[in-house]
Amino acid sequence: MTDTHHVRDALIRTLPLYEMMRMRAATTARRHPTLGFASPDRDSTLRWVNQFTHTHRKLGPDDREVVSPNNDTVYSNAWLDLSQGPVVIDTPDMGDRYWTLGLLDAWTNPFAYVGRRTTGNRRQRTLVHGPAGPGPMPAGGVSQVIAAPGDDVWLIGRTLVDDRPADLEAVRALQAEFRMSRPDGSDAALRFDTALDGRVVDAPSASLYLSTVEAALRRNPPAADESLAWPLAPDAVAALLPQVFDELRQQDQPHDLGGGWALPVAVRTHWGQDVLTRARVARNLIGALGIEEAMYPTAEVDADGRTLDGSHAYELRFAPDAGPHVGAFWSLTMYRRSDCLFVANPIGRYSIGDRTPGLRREADGSLAIRVQATDPGPGHNWLPAPPAEAFYVVLRLYQPAAEHLSFQYRYPPLRRLG
Repeated sequence: MTDTHHVRDALIRTLPLYEMMRMRAATTARRHPTLGFASPDRDSTLRWVNQFTHTHRKLGPDDREVVSPNNDTVYSNAWLDLSQGPVVIDTPDMGDRYWTLGLLDAWTNPFAYVGRRTTGNRRQRTLVHGPAGPGPMPAGGVSQVIAAPGDDVWLIGRTLVDDRPADLEAVRALQAEFRMSRPDGSDAALRFDTALDGRVVDAPSASLYLSTVEAALRRNPPAADESLAWPLAPDAVAALLPQVFDELRQQDQPHDLGGGWALPVAVRTHWGQDVLTRARVARNLIGALGIEEAMYPTAEVDADGRTLDGSHAYELRFAPDAGPHVGAFWSLTMYRRSDCLFVANPIGRYSIGDRTPGLRREADGSLAIRVQATDPGPGHNWLPAPPAEAFYVVLRLYQPAAEHLSFQYRYPPLRRLG
């Protein structure tokens, strides 16, 4: 198979598989709390799967590993290997707190959820199985059964947390109760050879790409309606792969929402035939959950289409009763455009939203947010911007209401002041 068009198509179709396997290598743990290191060799690619890892604090401007991170939740992370049988996930009673465990298949489809929106906040037990089936149920039964389309699943968890030390400790205690086991009650953890250095984000060699994708395909076959020509000739892959990787990094295909806002990701549970967007998101925004769980409208320009810049002051004004409509909460988060990271500022505020202490509304009920580098003074809701530098903002909507999901909501633009 040497036709350039067909090779390019096959690379675009399979790139999500490669990127998911790279992320598995980058985010799985070397050490298990009781079983020790997967390998004593620091350069080994052996890692533990079927094991939770957690962050215990919200990210700040000194954290540089994740671009466009949220400033609302702490994260839980796990990679499931279902090739040896089902995995049982136990989660505690979460009170009335927002939380979600989003499950992505190896093709980056966000196919299932456990959490506040879908299964509630009660103590629950979830059995996840692969194509081989669920097998015998654990003693005492389960709350729900999730069928994964392949043997590899990325589980990304988010739990809402306040900045108060007591709340951080409360969430840490909840995370400690997240457990994975086999139906017989034994620990589900497995050693797994990721065969990759997950820190390398540039285009791999043709041989590494092909071997990684072929291994992933054996465990995660394409959907019945996915037309995939495979295998590819190594020389054809070597000629096109760097170009495809670079093109996908540069491409921008957001869903225009009006008012200078755009939605980078508009998937629900499956990408379907939109394989180009699937590849672009895998290259740039991998791990995105479906919009029914969370939407992230993004603004890089003001009401007149000019690039947002900290040399100027802006106002974002929501009319009375016309603020974001959500089932959980919303926040507006600031990022420096040059590196997509938080901006250090005098008040240590990286986002503002409906949970921000002291948020003020106008007499008529409208909500105005000042977005600027200098303090606008008392009486204003202030989201600090970087001085004299381009920036963008993300309006994070958790459990967005129907008018957001149907793209009927009218997003107000950021208007330059003065």
